[in-house]
Amino acid sequence: MIKKKELTEVATVFFRLGCFAFGGPAAHIAMMEDEVVHKRRWMDRQHFLDLIGATNLIPGPNSTEMVMHCGHERAGVAGLFVAGACFVFPAVAITGVLAWFYTLYGQLPEVASFIFGIKPAVLAIIASAILKLGKKALKSWEIGIIGALVLIFSLLGVNEIIALISAGVLGALYFYSKSRLITTPKSIVPFFLFKISTTTLVKLSSLKVFWTFLKVGAILYGSGYVLFAYLDAELVTKGWLTRPELMDAIAAGQFTPGPVLSTATFIGYQLAGFWGSVAATIGIFLPSFLFVLFLNPLVPKMRKSKVLGYFLDSVNIAAVAVMLSVLYAMSLDTLTDWRAIPIALLSVFMIFIVKKVNAMWIVLGGSILGHLLSFV
Repeated sequence: MIKKKELTEVATVFFRLGCFAFGGPAAHIAMMEDEVVHKRRWMDRQHFLDLIGATNLIPGPNSTEMVMHCGHERAGVAGLFVAGACFVFPAVAITGVLAWFYTLYGQLPEVASFIFGIKPAVLAIIASAILKLGKKALKSWEIGIIGALVLIFSLLGVNEIIALISAGVLGALYFYSKSRLITTPKSIVPFFLFKISTTTLVKLSSLKVFWTFLKVGAILYGSGYVLFAYLDAELVTKGWLTRPELMDAIAAGQFTPGPVLSTATFIGYQLAGFWGSVAATIGIFLPSFLFVLFLNPLVPKMRKSKVLGYFLDSVNIAAVAVMLSVLYAMSLDTLTDWRAIPIALLSVFMIFIVKKVNAMWIVLGGSILGHLLSFV
């Protein structure tokens, strides 16, 4: 029986995380690991890794789906929905206000200096999570080789989903052969990827907006940034939105905390007003709730199966390698300005030397420092 206390705890943790979760999926997962594994011990690091690996294999925003998994672990099905809703709400609310502001004034408020300082700060947060998760995932030298291969191919631009599934299959086959199992392994089938067909309406209504974003949410693989390519094809090519308007919507999603998919809220408002924003938000996130509801009970069963356990171990190290690849790319992009370097170094000091500083304070401090240094 789930207690009200547990649901309240889930709501508090993920609402707060949603308010400060800047920096993209890798940073979100790093903050999550600190909250639910290190501080609150809702699960051990191995299970957290298993959830990351499994989540990477289904459509939708990975970090948001990890939030839902964590909520489920703490407070069951109700916790799944409460965690997801509370994490998404701050980003959606802020993006909705920005959409109203944009409609009224034709431009977005200037917050670039605050966002500037967040990026170097989250580099240290991501590095800390990679170190902790990597230690747990690196179970043997063979696993290490698989991780190194995924890192190399990720840096070369190979699609992360292809890299993860390939690593899982390679690892499962290798370790199965090595263990000389007599029983015939069951085939490893990727999780279902379904596409929801839409019906053509005469005018652009809230229902049409809902179906459009529901389709995108159901087939969106990889990071949230892949969303922009989908939206360009779905909206710009159909003449519903101009490309400059899409770029402004992307900007709004970039400088709000939480999942970048909150961009859908902004676009929904542009297309069909307040109810359009509600329809777009529900449409883009609903598939993730359903995917996680289906997937969560399967993860422990995967771990118990020897073959699927090998598959999951290989996917886990691959997921850490992908995070490392993201960290490298973010570092190249972020540390080009001298002002970003002291923020990054100070963040590293606070996380690796001082250690007991909450990741959310690191983000807030980086934002303030970024704004102050903009005057230099």
